[in-house]
Amino acid sequence: MWTLEARTTPPRVLRLLSPVFALVLTLALGTALFAALGKPPLQALQLFLIQPWSSLSGLSELSIKAVPLTLLALGLALCFRSNVWNIGAEGQFVLGALAAGWVSMQAGPDSSGPWWILVLLAGMVGGMLWAALVALLRDRFNANEILVSLMLVYVAILLLQFLMYGPWKDPQGYNFPQSITFAAATQLPRPFQGLRLNLGVLLIPLAAIGLWALMFRTVAGFAWQVGGLAPAAARYAGFSSRQALWGSLLVCGALAGLAGAVEVAGPLRQLTLYVPAGYGFAAIIVAFVGRLHPLGIVLAGILMSLFYIGGELAQTRMGLPKSMTTVFQGVLLFMLLLCDALIHYRLVRRRSV
Repeated sequence: MWTLEARTTPPRVLRLLSPVFALVLTLALGTALFAALGKPPLQALQLFLIQPWSSLSGLSELSIKAVPLTLLALGLALCFRSNVWNIGAEGQFVLGALAAGWVSMQAGPDSSGPWWILVLLAGMVGGMLWAALVALLRDRFNANEILVSLMLVYVAILLLQFLMYGPWKDPQGYNFPQSITFAAATQLPRPFQGLRLNLGVLLIPLAAIGLWALMFRTVAGFAWQVGGLAPAAARYAGFSSRQALWGSLLVCGALAGLAGAVEVAGPLRQLTLYVPAGYGFAAIIVAFVGRLHPLGIVLAGILMSLFYIGGELAQTRMGLPKSMTTVFQGVLLFMLLLCDALIHYRLVRRRSV
């Protein structure tokens, strides 16, 4: 009979290489899936992994996906390390987009100056306020943050729908549920003409370095992580669990709101019903594939962006279903969990008596 036995000291090298093993297994399973669908596996993998890098427009679109995914995943990593299970980053993303959109709509068509900086700041405030609701309910009423944050996602989406069909709908928009197009001063600058690449891409290294410094070079970051790894030890050391709860959620909300602001001030340039694109949920996978470390998350964000762009290319050029991107995301997470299980446990054959 085969059973799982916990390893006393899991190999650190294998733990670091676990995402690589998971990616290889995902690609192997994807190859079999493409073959089962009657599609050339090598051509499909080329669309997923190579085609987005082959042109400036592909790199531009890759950055458009990578920025919100990475920002969201960085915030979630801090929450998860602090043992705060914030599953509702998508709602904080939407509220950040709404706050940024409101500021953008205050600017007239002839406005000048760096309005886009105010737009980004407003997005951060909106995300923080939405995350603060989760912290308040957990702190004051001991409500489960998983359920509260998840349910607030749907509240945020319903609020977006109300505004798009009602007060914020563009009167000149032929009755489409969307806001006015934002003034040029509120849009993120695009350094290259003809490409959608914008200055939001610079936020990735800034946010990653800032979060790394907070997590590994400050007393607060250390205290929050100790609370996540060993709550009893944190209490014995005098670290406040309330500070970890509020601090991690507010930072996560700020990054999620910033991601929403970048989305509406960058590629969308207006509010629409398509603002909630599922980035908040995909970022959970990015955070764990990146080992909850800023550098790993940046690399994982690029990988997940490849899946998004590759899925769109495979849909248009090979007739594959749109859900193929979601399948790859799910398989990658499953394979990561499988690899982690085999690293922390080993199969042992026991003789039955």
